[in-house]
Amino acid sequence: MTERTLILDAAGNDARPRTWRCLTLVSSQPTPAQDAYLEVQRSTEFQDLRRRFRGFVFPTTAFFLAWYALYVLLSIFAPSFMGTKVWGNVNIGLLMGLGQFVTTFAITLIYSRWASREFDPRADAIGAQLDGVKEH
Repeated sequence: MTERTLILDAAGNDARPRTWRCLTLVSSQPTPAQDAYLEVQRSTEFQDLRRRFRGFVFPTTAFFLAWYALYVLLSIFAPSFMGTKVWGNVNIGLLMGLGQFVTTFAITLIYSRWASREFDPRADAIGAQLDGVKEH
């Protein structure tokens, strides 16, 4: 969608004034390559891929942020609860803090498996269609 105008002097050097060198002209006509990407973006397969991705990522992100906010709010407003000893010097706050790491790794593992099963095959099919090859 962008076109660049290059002005050269007799030696083949960029002859535009220094202030013009960052100028980019935008064309209203997309190139054939851009047309292909826009066509894929409008396809039902791509829209389904985006819907599936958002259907996984948004609820998972909301869950993790709520879990983290609970941890922070309990630390601020319920320090006696967070300081409750569970075993030896291990308290609820420490367990919840370590639970943040466990949750992060669990979400990563779950996403990786979900993406391998649900997302990647569909994305590869769309990419292969765009590239014009059978397998991507």
